Amino acid sequence: MKCDEIFAALAMLEKERGIPQSFMMGKIIQALTTAYKRDHEGVEYVVVDVDEEKKDLKMYVQKEIVEEVENPASQISLEDAKRISAKNELGGMVNFPVESVEFGRIAAGNGKQVIIQGLREAEHGMIYDEWGSKQHEILTGTVSRIDPRSGNVMLRIGTGAEATDAVLTMNEQVPGEELHEGQMVKVYLVEVRRSTRGPQVLISRTHPGLVKRLFELEVPEIYDGTVEVRSIAREAGNRTKIAVWSDDPNVDPIGACVGPRGQRVNAIVDELRGEKIDIIKYSEDPAEFIAAALAPADVVSVQLADEGKACRVTVPADQLSLAIGKEGQNARLAARLTGYKIDIKAANAE
Repeated sequence: MKCDEIFAALAMLEKERGIPQSFMMGKIIQALTTAYKRDHEGVEYVVVDVDEEKKDLKMYVQKEIVEEVENPASQISLEDAKRISAKNELGGMVNFPVESVEFGRIAAGNGKQVIIQGLREAEHGMIYDEWGSKQHEILTGTVSRIDPRSGNVMLRIGTGAEATDAVLTMNEQVPGEELHEGQMVKVYLVEVRRSTRGPQVLISRTHPGLVKRLFELEVPEIYDGTVEVRSIAREAGNRTKIAVWSDDPNVDPIGACVGPRGQRVNAIVDELRGEKIDIIKYSEDPAEFIAAALAPADVVSVQLADEGKACRVTVPADQLSLAIGKEGQNARLAARLTGYKIDIKAANAE
């Protein structure tokens, strides 16, 4: 059956939307064979032969050559197969062409819907591939709508054909941060999931990865690997502790992150709407690392437990509240940063 219009439509889709003709043709073939089997009970083997040069499609019902026929719709006896061609052997297949009129009816009934569905699947796949490659990166989106009931923020990310919509849910928004329609905001792409409605782009403003990527953007030494981010603990909107390290003795990892006159870290603080950031030097010595993590408090001593990741920290009596922090935040972030359970005592405590 001549199918010039189908081939022309597929060529146009490939040119305008980048969807391979082979992908769409595969969807069409799948739909045609499924429709034929649905309308012809007992048929098991259906093939569609594609001739791209002649822009021609032909459909065949295949019947298996057997000694004794049990299903006439999908089997043919060896004796009958030999009458068609002496070359036919037991276990082989014989092709029976489907009349072009019937094939045309099936194609007309399924072609449009298949192309629409295939187009949707292909576009979803392209979006998934495009955004899947950007997982764990920073993206800039424009606030398109704010749901007054749920508080969820809809963002338009990207431009042109690559643009997509994403939802910044309430639990991924920084507490106290107010966003407005038309505002441009940086978000962290946590994950891209497949769903029946197309890819879901999961974004966040609270994820620690956002802080890490912001430091990579602002600090060349982190971007090129001279300075490494070893650990991050964050309570979005309040405070972040970030542990950095460098094996280059000529590089001060903290100084590199702070930047001249604090320019680098201040740019990150501004992006995070004033969130406090403690930059700590990582150490392979757990006691030294724990002491540094409790900054801005001074530490008298750190005693590691004999078993498990726990320790007892002694601080000057007048700095106990500073070490613990408001509502325990400083101690809590230090524990998450180091991976140790920290018990803080004043120096004069028994």
